[in-house]
Amino acid sequence: MRAMQDVLTLLGRLLLAALFLPSGWGKIAGFAGTAGYIGSKGLPMPEVLAGAAIAVEVLASVMLIVGWRTRWAAFALAVFTVVAAIFFHDFWNLPVDKQMMQQILFMKNVGVVGGLLVLTAWGAGSFSLDGGRGRY
Repeated sequence: MRAMQDVLTLLGRLLLAALFLPSGWGKIAGFAGTAGYIGSKGLPMPEVLAGAAIAVEVLASVMLIVGWRTRWAAFALAVFTVVAAIFFHDFWNLPVDKQMMQQILFMKNVGVVGGLLVLTAWGAGSFSLDGGRGRY
């Protein structure tokens, strides 16, 4: 049973990283557009926030992939995802005919946060750098 849990935890880490890592790389490639979008939401210092988003998405994704400081990485991504959901999928501020897609995206983020919090609570499993040190 433990071997199955470790395999599924590894798979979960990789799938969560697969959501954030390409997004972070995309923000690097489209930095000006990312900063512009952040600014369009009325947030201060959009270039700084874009850089922070890139750092969190890329670094925490790599940490999840290798299973190093996994609990911290998962928690950082959970906080990042909650903040992103509130500011960028704010369906409650849209006209009724435009709410559905943003509400779906908001709820998807809620589900992702749930998975990240489980990973925060239970750790990386044995197939990780943390597991090799007995710290999963």
